[in-house]
Amino acid sequence: MSETFQTTVKRSVHLKGVALHTGETVRMRIAPAPADAGLRFVRTDLSPEVEIPAESRFVTDTTLATVLGLDGVQVSTVEHCLAALAGLGVDNARIEVDGPELPILDGSALPYVEALLAAGVRPLGRARRTIRIEKPMRVRQGDKFCLIRPARGFRVTYSIDFDGRFPGSQHFFLDMTPERFAEAVAPARTFGFLHEVEFLRRNGKARGGSLENAVVVEGDRVLNPEGLRMPDEPVRHKILDAVGDLALMGHRIEGHLIVHKGGHALHDRLVKALLSRPDAWSYAEPNSREPWRPAWRHPRPELASAPA
Repeated sequence: MSETFQTTVKRSVHLKGVALHTGETVRMRIAPAPADAGLRFVRTDLSPEVEIPAESRFVTDTTLATVLGLDGVQVSTVEHCLAALAGLGVDNARIEVDGPELPILDGSALPYVEALLAAGVRPLGRARRTIRIEKPMRVRQGDKFCLIRPARGFRVTYSIDFDGRFPGSQHFFLDMTPERFAEAVAPARTFGFLHEVEFLRRNGKARGGSLENAVVVEGDRVLNPEGLRMPDEPVRHKILDAVGDLALMGHRIEGHLIVHKGGHALHDRLVKALLSRPDAWSYAEPNSREPWRPAWRHPRPELASAPA
């Protein structure tokens, strides 16, 4: 498919599953959307329905997942869905959900990817704009950091280090294409430690969590009977999360993302730091090296007056 035009899904995708934290059964639909609509979540269980653009300015929490909110209405755990859409190059979609949290499915982005590939992706008659990183930008917290610097295409280098505890130190590099994302990153499941899962449940969280939708670690062993899908599955899942979180820039990114011991909060800080520094990036249309800069620094100027 040509990289020149914006895209959307050819037909609607329907998914159903358990929400990780509420434990409720959730139904969702990813439907086609017109050019320049972007990715938008719609709470269909409310009357009237509430639509929340997948933009950084609507992030309300990053504690256990990435949460978007508008006027007191939230949609939680959006990162795996966004990663699948961004990873496959889908620019515009209406994402309907009948509850406050997306289904966790198997803990990875693979069910989304499989459904989207079955539905197909089609180009729209409008040129795509990409955010090109012009200057390096870094955010850090102690020994954790996120850095993005100029590069051709979108690349991710990610490392984790659990100070001798399993899974130990891991790193992975991804030169992003839809094929590489689908094969190398999408199948990687979310992971956590047994004592953390037990703590969350005692505090009313992770009610839908199980070995069916997460990798659970106790000591130096994986409790899931099937083990890991790949030896470095944990760091690959971190890349999955980062792809989803950076999709909240509102456009594809051209640059090299380098992260050490990151997470949703640090990813969000990097996106917000970029949006606050319009001199660090520019808009670029395909096959053009001439930047186009907006009067307003936000990637979607029509949202500038939207409530935070």
